[in-house]
Amino acid sequence: MISNQILQNTIDGVKGITKIDLSVVDADGNVLAETAGDSEDYCATVKIFADSPADSQAILGYQFFKVYDESQLEYIVVAKGEAEDVYMIGKIVVFQIQNLLVAYKERYDKDNFIKNLLLDNLLLVDIFNRAKKLHIEMNARRVVYIVETSKGALETVRSMFAGGNKDFITAVDEKNIIIVKEIKDKDTYEDLEKTAQVIVDMLNTEAMARVRVAFGTIIKDIKEVSRSYKEAKMALDVGKIFYSDKKVMAYSNLGIGRLIYQLP
Repeated sequence: MISNQILQNTIDGVKGITKIDLSVVDADGNVLAETAGDSEDYCATVKIFADSPADSQAILGYQFFKVYDESQLEYIVVAKGEAEDVYMIGKIVVFQIQNLLVAYKERYDKDNFIKNLLLDNLLLVDIFNRAKKLHIEMNARRVVYIVETSKGALETVRSMFAGGNKDFITAVDEKNIIIVKEIKDKDTYEDLEKTAQVIVDMLNTEAMARVRVAFGTIIKDIKEVSRSYKEAKMALDVGKIFYSDKKVMAYSNLGIGRLIYQLP
């Protein structure tokens, strides 16, 4: 679930502080990240350790630690050295990776919920039950943005909204990034348009991508997210036909273009 790059960054950071070489290996003995490139020295031992009942063990100059996702063995952390401080560093890395597993699982669960919400795949009772379980506010003011881009820019968009822990960023296909953004009581459609323009400008600058952004109307209930998404999608489609020079389209500004688009 955690990308190898994140695992590599984690152990690189720990080694930079402690000078201790570390590796992360999956339950099958495949090396996912390492700082020393000496995996051939302990690969056979990893498999033996994985099958043992021990949660940690020192063998032949290395210390091995199991990382569980609930009760499932997910990773094995290998720390080079048998000193007590090496054991402590190994336990710290285990703790860090377990926290990453929890965070990534929570993000995946929320991402899956939002996708199903956007696509109208949930019954009303399921919406409220899952929102409660995931600690998502049901009666907040929100709006849905669709960002159409010529390049994959999901992580760039996520970084732009990193401070908004009540916002949800996902993708339902290769070209379109969806932002379900919580907004303040005082925010107007003019403010929403300014946010959309910031997205366009940032992606043009950072990702060098051709971008269009559309957004729906403001909603006040989690169950209406799908409606705002459909409005944003229509705004994007209508904008391409009737307002091809505009990079930002609001459903509330479509005017007669929306009526013509809806004709049989």
